[in-house]
Amino acid sequence: MPVHNRVRVSHAVQIPDRVRLSRYLKAPELGPRILFFSGGTALTATSRVLKRYTHNSIHLVTPFDSGGSSATLRQAFSMPSIGDLRSRLVALADENITGHPEVYRLFTYRFPGDQPASDLLTRLDLMIRGKEPLVAAITNPMRRLIRNQLGYFREAMPDNFDLHGASIGNLILAGGYLNNHKHLDPIIFLFSKLVNVLGMVRAVVNDDLHLAADLEDGSCVPGQQRLTGKEVAPLESPVSRLFLSSHPDKPVPAKAEIRKKNRRLIEQAELICYPPGSFYSSLIANLLPTGVGSAIAGADCPKVYIPNLGQDPEQLGMTLDSSVQTLLNYLHADNTNKCPNGKLLDFVLIDSKRGKYPSYLSSPVMQEPGIRIIDTHLVSGKSAPYYDAELLVSALLSLT
Repeated sequence: MPVHNRVRVSHAVQIPDRVRLSRYLKAPELGPRILFFSGGTALTATSRVLKRYTHNSIHLVTPFDSGGSSATLRQAFSMPSIGDLRSRLVALADENITGHPEVYRLFTYRFPGDQPASDLLTRLDLMIRGKEPLVAAITNPMRRLIRNQLGYFREAMPDNFDLHGASIGNLILAGGYLNNHKHLDPIIFLFSKLVNVLGMVRAVVNDDLHLAADLEDGSCVPGQQRLTGKEVAPLESPVSRLFLSSHPDKPVPAKAEIRKKNRRLIEQAELICYPPGSFYSSLIANLLPTGVGSAIAGADCPKVYIPNLGQDPEQLGMTLDSSVQTLLNYLHADNTNKCPNGKLLDFVLIDSKRGKYPSYLSSPVMQEPGIRIIDTHLVSGKSAPYYDAELLVSALLSLT
């Protein structure tokens, strides 16, 4: 039997690669499979730009959030967080007429926070009957599908459920989750078709789990909402270990494993991106399930890390060096055999001239074969102090 070895072919890269970008822009349906590990809203603007160049991007999103409007649904139905999934699906939705803008409007609508609860319940019931204007504007069979999912939600909704500020998109996803025997994939697929999502969005796992973090001062913080510095005061001690927990309010260590189809998505990607966003609760959280790190090591494609600009409350006390090393540590944790860093990370993408980082990259780990710094134009006058979505997308596409 002949032995077939996989060989990675290196080539010089120009950033931005105008020829490559032009080709993708003309035929986005043939665009590259860029895979992102993320959650939150940090990639919203990037996703809206990206869908013009490729309809094949893959977004593995953390379902472990315990705050915001998703918390109300999680508490009511013991389900994974769906807020970030809905947000990414909407960001990738076709906003042209072919993408059904009337469905898009419904999915992005939130109930007001200043109306009586009885009025909100009446509006929900009108939606289920197809008589509310936002739903009535949608033609069948889409209207019937949406009414059905909202009906399943309404049937299971506790009497004390608070509809103030509720995202209709989240309620539709929750209804579909309950209707499909507590599986996320079927309703995500349906949601994707209803708004013609120009890419693929999946929860990294479907498990109903939460995050917890051990801190360097010996304390433990349970719950994603207590890590981000948004809903409660920022951390006062650096994170020493992030782990999965089966309880939202106390640390009960738990495990999860990615499914085979998500492993295949990782292994077949043409570029893997560790993007900016909340470092622990959005990025590292996606790397915690068993099988993620080994799938990344087995993917024969470039892997690129884009560090946060400014100060991320979750990265208290961290430098750029320690951020890279922490990322590698979590990736190595899933690889029992000694795995070279170059199989987990190829590039660190920065803009040292215009971007404000907590420190400079100087660690010896950066000088290992296979890990290179790409210092290029990523921040513009209009985007500062954040990355410019157009420049960021151009750089990533140029690496494919």
